[in-house]
Amino acid sequence: MAKKSPAKIKKEAAQIKRDAAARREEKRLQKLNSQSTPTQDEVDLEYYASVDQAWVEIGLAAPARRALIDDGLFKLSDLRKTSLAAIKELHGMGPNAIRILTTEMKKADLSFRK
Repeated sequence: MAKKSPAKIKKEAAQIKRDAAARREEKRLQKLNSQSTPTQDEVDLEYYASVDQAWVEIGLAAPARRALIDDGLFKLSDLRKTSLAAIKELHGMGPNAIRILTTEMKKADLSFRK
């Protein structure tokens, strides 16, 4: 069997690299298509970003914002419907978030439900 020329070896190596790159790109596109619709366990960040502007403005962290939105509280005046104890029980509400909320409620002359 004759020895392959360096040009032939280089040509075959380039073809192998192109094929591998095409397979990687195909896998990447499949992964993107499967992730376009979030499953039940995944968080739909685009939804939260579209409704949490009021909470972003006062400086709440993302877990606290998501907890409030999941509880149906979209703006500061909505907090009048619930008690401070109920807000503290929400998963994602830490001491800093509670402090921010109480301060903002006082500034707006609002109070939590008793």
